[in-house]
Amino acid sequence: PKKGAYVPPITEAEIGAVMQARSLVEEWCARQAAGFGDMLAVELDRLVALQMEVQHDPVAFIERDREFHRTIVRAAGNPVLADFYEGLRDRQLRMGVHAVTISGGRGDSVLAEHAAIVEGIRRGQPEQAAAAVAQHLARTLVALRLPTAASWGAVATGRRPAVAAQ
Repeated sequence: PKKGAYVPPITEAEIGAVMQARSLVEEWCARQAAGFGDMLAVELDRLVALQMEVQHDPVAFIERDREFHRTIVRAAGNPVLADFYEGLRDRQLRMGVHAVTISGGRGDSVLAEHAAIVEGIRRGQPEQAAAAVAQHLARTLVALRLPTAASWGAVATGRRPAVAAQ
């Protein structure tokens, strides 16, 4: 009692707000980053491979996920957006670990969605890259909304919450 850290639950409103902010930033940045084509795609492929290696570890997986997205945001060349995006880091880590922990197979889906983003960038197709980001974030939002908000504290502390069969 009275020891440890309290991690407040993430509300539905916060989930929506963070995902809206990510959508605005990441889709725009993907359009800009598509101009780098294969040069950026090679680095993103490397990051996807690293993420695949840690698929068994939700925290490491989401840290690699953040690096993937951060690389695209930075490639867009807008330091104001890059700083803003970094400000979302803690919330994204908690939400990301939650999404891959609670929804079976989400890790495999994330890797496939990342590959689609990379393909749009590799081809130098801004709208394809942005559409792939939009689809990825929409699927992430669905995964985030699967369980009840009551499970957030358990996930943040590393305990897997019980989920009723659906």
